[in-house]
Amino acid sequence: MRRWNSGLILLIMLSYQVLPAAEKKEQPGWNNKLVGGLNMSQVTFDNWAKGGENAVTWQILFTGKFEKNHNRYKWLTAGKFNFGKTKLDGLEFRKSVDELRLETVFTYKIGSYINPYAAATILTQFVEGYKYSGENTREQVSAFLDPGYFTQSTGFGIEPAKGLKTRAGLSMKETVTIDFSAPYADNPKTAKTEKIKIEVGFESTTDFSRKLSENLELISKLEMFSNLETFDQIDVNWDNMFRAKVAKYISVVMNFRLLYDKTVSIKRQLNQSLALGLTYTFI
Repeated sequence: MRRWNSGLILLIMLSYQVLPAAEKKEQPGWNNKLVGGLNMSQVTFDNWAKGGENAVTWQILFTGKFEKNHNRYKWLTAGKFNFGKTKLDGLEFRKSVDELRLETVFTYKIGSYINPYAAATILTQFVEGYKYSGENTREQVSAFLDPGYFTQSTGFGIEPAKGLKTRAGLSMKETVTIDFSAPYADNPKTAKTEKIKIEVGFESTTDFSRKLSENLELISKLEMFSNLETFDQIDVNWDNMFRAKVAKYISVVMNFRLLYDKTVSIKRQLNQSLALGLTYTFI
């Protein structure tokens, strides 16, 4: 993890040199954006000699941000809802992607390159999650707000280039569970079952968004958290989304997410989805 973290920091430093500087001072007022999409795919086989399975997949994705820019402060609230299911021939619909996120960041402008901030984040899922061990055997392992992650932080942030924001500071992270305490909140070293885990540590968050071409956009968010009690262990949440517009209301969306939390799994977790469907910009 230390090598991986060092390489990531080097990549961010190099991006400072490659990215263009901010062209002009932001104008006061609101900057809002809300984009929604519906993606579906279907495959059917009938007397197909080469074999195959019928499949139906659908996915709903909403991303939005509401930003108030004032001469003395900036207040950004952003959210993401990503949910989808897949059905293979002979099986019921199974969840393929599920993410519910809300974040708010208040930055006070002190007239320098570095500005203080206060932030809060909620991260969970929308419906129950299951682990499947056979065609008809499943075990529920998660639910709405089970687990739920709540984070509050304060520190200092910079915007070294247009579309690139980095902030770091002290943070408090609460992991809340109801029925599925292990492995999310429960401490296996104690006799009782803990449903809430509170951690105090340091947080670093980097947001990057840029139009790579007229019809291709990249949005990336990297979050790192280190508990003061286990400073050598870093939790990582790296979320990347590519959106390519192929027609007025048709887009291709690829989402790649990397998670690392040693208390949940000693290995990194990966989630990748690729979808083509309808996209509409409400704001």
